[in-house]
Amino acid sequence: MENALSAQTTVVTGAGRGIGRAIALALAAQGARVACLARSRDEIDETVRLAGSRARAFAADVTDAGQVGNAFALVESELGPVDLLVNNAGLLQPIGPFADTDPMAWWRIQEVNLLGPALCSRAVLPMMIARRKGRIVTVASGAGANAMPPYFSGYVVSKTAALRFSECLAQEVKEQGISVFAVGPGTVRTDMSNFSAHSEAGRKWLPWFRAIFDEGRDVGPERAADLIVALALGKADSLSGRYVTVADDLDRLIEESSAIAAGEFRVLRARTS
Repeated sequence: MENALSAQTTVVTGAGRGIGRAIALALAAQGARVACLARSRDEIDETVRLAGSRARAFAADVTDAGQVGNAFALVESELGPVDLLVNNAGLLQPIGPFADTDPMAWWRIQEVNLLGPALCSRAVLPMMIARRKGRIVTVASGAGANAMPPYFSGYVVSKTAALRFSECLAQEVKEQGISVFAVGPGTVRTDMSNFSAHSEAGRKWLPWFRAIFDEGRDVGPERAADLIVALALGKADSLSGRYVTVADDLDRLIEESSAIAAGEFRVLRARTS
């Protein structure tokens, strides 16, 4: 499968470390041209060093429309029109009761986890629509798809919104040949998850989270990277608009995609009866 993505230009946000770095490296290993986006230039430079000659670093804050516009213009100029966008940049803090939380800190999570994917998606959509092809993947979370314990509502709300945004966008661009997915990477040992497990706030308000690592229920970042590569290859386009996770049997979901669509599975719905 080496060089299977050699014709594709890809963008990964939050590519400086953790899941984003793993995704960038996996895409580069399959021959894709990879634009690594993050605020920290040092971190994305290191990802590029690890990824090799087909990767480039582009420093930008995904919540800043001007920076996003400039970065994506450079990507297109240097690497070509974007075939795959991976919205991975994310934020979890603050942790604690909403009543005690700075509302602007709470809102900052929405900016990073929802506005960021919206701005980046808006940056690539005109060219994708013109070319009638493209894929957008937003890294969501089981926190947005399932009932969760309290005390990190900002993150839960943002990831829930990411799921609905992906479904809405998928419906709008289906006829233009564009596929959109939300993915669940599982619990990965990253700086963000380590903070949740080991910080004072995390130990106090999310004591259950540390148990995931203590009991070995976490997963490696390569699981998410492998899922993104599979989506980039187009094998799961019939699942556009749906939430898929690293725990899923993707081939089985593809076989059942008609039934999944008919039953409105793997999308958020409020039960009224």
